[in-house]
This record gives sequence, structure tokens and C-alpha cells, in this order.
Amino acid sequence: MHSAPRALCPHVEWAVAGVLGTRVSLDWIRQPAAPGTWRSEFSWQGQAGTASKLASALRGWQMLRFEVTSEPCPTAEGERYSCTPDLGIFHAVTGIHGDILIPEDRLRAALVRSRTEDTDLESEIARLLGKPWDDELEPFRYAGEGAPVRWLHQVV
Repeated sequence: MHSAPRALCPHVEWAVAGVLGTRVSLDWIRQPAAPGTWRSEFSWQGQAGTASKLASALRGWQMLRFEVTSEPCPTAEGERYSCTPDLGIFHAVTGIHGDILIPEDRLRAALVRSRTEDTDLESEIARLLGKPWDDELEPFRYAGEGAPVRWLHQVV
């Protein structure tokens, strides 16, 4: 969680707990990149598809900035979700080395948009890779260096 108003912090914990099926109590610290907001980091383990459930549980609050990642496993590719109040939610499938995998139909659609709309292919590909979300979230990531991380484990 990169930034959340203090009033939403308990709701974030309840949402995460509801998805993971276990009590969650996060260590919140002030977020210097957005005064008046708080941040927390945690690691979790769960079945494939848990990342999408976590992102869905959190995306309903417009004032949150967060990222949820899931490592690839033998039965599923990895996933990355990024969310900001201005951009909404971004989803990408990631491979074993963390690279974003873009399906060919999305690449074809980006090529068509670059030919028919007022946009260029480089901008379209940057959007497919989540660059606007990375650009907006980077100051919040940097502000979290040295922040405590809580590891959450769930038997799968």
C-alpha cells in the first residue's frame, strides 16, 4: 500500500484479511510523498488468482495508491496490479523473470490505435507496459525505502 488516508487503513486491513482468510494487522508509517497519508508493505502467499482478488478488494477506494504482485508458479503466470487515483488500475501478466508479457491481440490493437487515432506507437506500448503507473508511483516507492515489511503466510 503506497498511500492511504488514515481513516481507510483499518478498511484496507479488513479487505486484505477477507481475501486471505486470516487476521491482518499492518504496520503503517507516514507517507512523505503525500502528507496526510500512510503506507504499509506486506508479503503474502496464496493460491493462483489471489492477486486479482486482493486488487479487486482494494480498487473500490479512489484515494488509494497500491501495487499487488504475484510470482509465477508451475500452474500460472505471475501478475502485477498497480492502482492510482488518477489512472485507475493497471494489470499485467509477468513471466518467470519479471518481464511483462503482452498478448498479441493487445499489441495489434495498439498498432491500430497508433494508425487511426492521435497517438504514436511508442506511447501505446508504454501504456501496455504500465509506464504511466510506474511514473506516478515511483515517488511513493522511493519514499518507502527502509520501511518495515510484514510477511503474511497462508497454507495453500
